[in-house]
Amino acid sequence: MASAIEKAFEAAKERYAELGVNVDAALETVAGIPLSMHCWQGDDVGGFETESGLTGGGIMATGSYPGKARTADELRQDAEQTFRLIPGRHRFNLHAIYLETGGKKVERDAIGPEHFARWLDWAAERGVGLDFNPTFFSHPLANDGFTLTHPDPAIRGFWIRHGVACRKIGEAFGRRLGTPCITNVWIPDGQKDVTADRQSPRHRLMEALDEIFHEDIDPAYLRDAVESKLFGIGSETFVPGSHEFYLGYAITRRKLLTLDTGHFHPTENIADKISSVLLYLDGVLLHVSRGIRWDSDHVVIFNDEILALAEEIVRGKYLGRVFIGLDFFDASIHRVAAWVIGMRAMAKAMLWALLEPFEQLRELEVARDYTARLILFETMKTLPFGAIWDYYCLQQSVPLDTAVSAVVRRYEHDVTRLRG
Repeated sequence: MASAIEKAFEAAKERYAELGVNVDAALETVAGIPLSMHCWQGDDVGGFETESGLTGGGIMATGSYPGKARTADELRQDAEQTFRLIPGRHRFNLHAIYLETGGKKVERDAIGPEHFARWLDWAAERGVGLDFNPTFFSHPLANDGFTLTHPDPAIRGFWIRHGVACRKIGEAFGRRLGTPCITNVWIPDGQKDVTADRQSPRHRLMEALDEIFHEDIDPAYLRDAVESKLFGIGSETFVPGSHEFYLGYAITRRKLLTLDTGHFHPTENIADKISSVLLYLDGVLLHVSRGIRWDSDHVVIFNDEILALAEEIVRGKYLGRVFIGLDFFDASIHRVAAWVIGMRAMAKAMLWALLEPFEQLRELEVARDYTARLILFETMKTLPFGAIWDYYCLQQSVPLDTAVSAVVRRYEHDVTRLRG
């Protein structure tokens, strides 16, 4: 099998070389692009704060496939299995509700690095970077749909303290692991129906964020990001944290802007936003999901939208300024399989983009030879990309696409089906 893959690779490499593409350089580059894998796919966004899991807040995973992770140890076990099936070295993204307190009740404004000590040890032992998210949902003080925009100063203050605590946790991650922790703020605040006053909630949000970010933290340890949304369940009419709000905030406060592929209108091209916002920002964070008709967070697949994101990152030479995280939660299929499919799809898209003869395309564009440019775009679609991807998997000692299903089924038989 290995010799057949290598022969196909050499033939494919020659085809790409005819267009001036250095395949070996592309493989070396893609192996160094970390994708941040999100913890919430593994347990349907339940976390370990309470036994009941989610209590609302416009977040839901659909489906009831058996065998989800019930404890942090099981979640780590599933994450390790997933990493073994993905080429490259990647990161892990935690939410605040994935803390471990030994059964003690700890309020969210009192959480600290000590409640993530086992996660931190796990990551350090495996050389995995960690990213982090405050959890502004699934809590009694968020049940009315307001957190950082809440008109009650006491409730708003609780959530501000939570944001401050989470930044301290992110800083601790960065210090221990030697790689900056991206700590991303998203709130579910909004209103379901016609809204009279849109200014006051946004003003409260701006002031609350300023309090959360008041302390300067070395970016070698922590990078702050802020995330917008078009609408949510129960906030269909008005969301204070809109794209325009957070774009202005990120520019004026020098934060990373988070672009979630499910948080915009279905017809918007998220890839097109990257080159615009990076004229004014140091970097952006991508949350990659697949929305169908709405922000449904389907498992990421190798489709045109994902390719467009990858192509824009590579064409703009934004590697190092665009941080890529995955964000979906599908409980209708095996959860490890969902992780593997999505992560491999994003890695595959990055490799595809790195194999594009961009300089030749740009020369044709400058020369206004749009005919030749379109022909070259179409030519790329039938080049033997699969042979390059298979070789990359072989090189990274992970299964080919055709072998993934059998590995997942074996893991299901040996591990997840026994969870009840």
